[in-house]
Amino acid sequence: MKDRIASLSLDLDNQWSYMKTHGDAGWESFPSYLDRVVPAALSFLEKHDQKITFFIVGQDAALEKNREALRSIADAGHEIGNHSFHHEPWLHLYSKAELIEEFERSEAAIEEATGRRPKAFRGPGFSLSPLVLETLAERGYDLDCSTFPTYIAPLARAYYFFTAPKMSDEEREKRKQLFGKFSDGFKPLNPYIVSTAKGKIAEIPVTTFPGVKTPIHASYVIYLSTFSLLAAKAYWRSALSACRIANIQPSLLLHPLDFLTGDDVPELKFFPGMGLAADRKLGLLDWIVSAYKEAFDVTTVGGHAAGLRERLCSANEAQPALP
Repeated sequence: MKDRIASLSLDLDNQWSYMKTHGDAGWESFPSYLDRVVPAALSFLEKHDQKITFFIVGQDAALEKNREALRSIADAGHEIGNHSFHHEPWLHLYSKAELIEEFERSEAAIEEATGRRPKAFRGPGFSLSPLVLETLAERGYDLDCSTFPTYIAPLARAYYFFTAPKMSDEEREKRKQLFGKFSDGFKPLNPYIVSTAKGKIAEIPVTTFPGVKTPIHASYVIYLSTFSLLAAKAYWRSALSACRIANIQPSLLLHPLDFLTGDDVPELKFFPGMGLAADRKLGLLDWIVSAYKEAFDVTTVGGHAAGLRERLCSANEAQPALP
């Protein structure tokens, strides 16, 4: 393996954001489980002696009831990223003016809640467009983590529509690219630099299984364990081996529901893996992260992007001067 660097992040999607995307009633009151998830995640990460990147939703940061939990993330030394303000997975449909407002509101709320101004971004539902990247570069972001190179996005979207309540044509239109497109499977797995009209920005893809491009994030492995724990563990071991053989620097994604069960949040019982017992679910998550750290040197996505820039700089310096 040429480089063992890898990264770990957590999209801090709250209960209301899942309900909103799913089209469920009651999300407008912003029900929250952050007071439970954040302490559980921080305790888990402290046990593993691991710093990661938390992508925070601006709307949560703007609410006083969430401030203590969010501040504790920064106080624990973790990197803070921006996960948009409204958590709408159709960010690719936004105009430039709408994007600027979205970033301004989320940045201000997140900085006030955590004391940190985010320099990393991930679009909700992996929503991304050239305009989003251009606006990020213009606003001084170091990196984006919104690409999800997989061929099965249409299948995930079909399952989502199957389990969602009846939606209007307008609501379905907004969600027609949820989780990405089939063509996203052809995008690179390793980090790379994107050039925009407003500057360059590092892209840290959410890693999928090299070659077949199926998901390997923790939630997917937990879902597989509902059919067979042995198969789920074999799949994760195979994914790590494939990354090392293919010289892929993986970026693993966590979600709040990895730390919760359907008993904790009955409104979200429909999500895959929410029927698992808490001890079984957390035990598997513990094993996933332990195996990840054994195979790679795990850092934040900011550290991952910094390593990318250092390697590119070294490569440029190594090029012979032209006569």
